[in-house]
Amino acid sequence: MAITIFTDGAAKGNPGNGGYGIVMMSGGHHKELSQGFRNTTNNRMELMAVIVALETIKIIPSQVNVFSDSKYVIDSVEKGWVFGWQKKGFKGKKNVDLWQRFLQIYPKHQVKFHWVKGHAGNKYNERCDELAVKAAESNNLLIDEGYEAEETSGLF
Repeated sequence: MAITIFTDGAAKGNPGNGGYGIVMMSGGHHKELSQGFRNTTNNRMELMAVIVALETIKIIPSQVNVFSDSKYVIDSVEKGWVFGWQKKGFKGKKNVDLWQRFLQIYPKHQVKFHWVKGHAGNKYNERCDELAVKAAESNNLLIDEGYEAEETSGLF
């Protein structure tokens, strides 16, 4: 049975507080996930949502349809860019920690990405946006260690 996943990321400021939202569905099962971070970017949260969703799947391999409004994530995978970046050691690329994490989980499933227009009335995309924004605004913000390490690595 296929798993349907909707994801979204948000950042209040870019960088700033951020969060992701996930809605997962399969058969009669429905699960929602979200988390906020104190200093991150929108693109990191978009990618983090996909990673967390794929890591949450218990049956490996699974057929997975991921719906996202992030051209950054979808194009990077569907157009094969991330695989080229990997071959070149991610030289000059951002979010390397997350792309490496993505590449650990992605091959374990049969994943197909689908772009949806954000803020256009799609019920599940809108719900993911609500979850992501609420997480970004919460008092339970985690440290996005990969981003903060990347942000300060060039100072000394």
